[in-house]
Amino acid sequence: MADHDWTTEFGAAITVCDKDGTVLEINQCSARTFSRDSDASLVGGNLLDCHPEPARSKVRHLLQTQGTNVYTIEKKGHKKLIYQAPWYKDGEYAGMVEISLPIPSDMPHFVRESK
Repeated sequence: MADHDWTTEFGAAITVCDKDGTVLEINQCSARTFSRDSDASLVGGNLLDCHPEPARSKVRHLLQTQGTNVYTIEKKGHKKLIYQAPWYKDGEYAGMVEISLPIPSDMPHFVRESK
């Protein structure tokens, strides 16, 4: 199987940090999102520095507890689903992944029932 880095040009911002919050990887969408806030590269910096309070405290808590946080936001007329969850390497907690996925304002919702 060929090695594909599908995350590079994926249409949602993906940011990966270690368990201390140090940013290990970002994809192009994440780089574009954060470049508006800073000219410095996010990789090697701390994810906590990218969040104002009270979000900073929430991220700190997620890193400490290996928690998951899922919510939607609207910013400048654009809605997004934010998914923050732990990732593991060889079964050991390694840090957190944050995915910011654009969603349409009129997104349909379906309930799938088992028959």
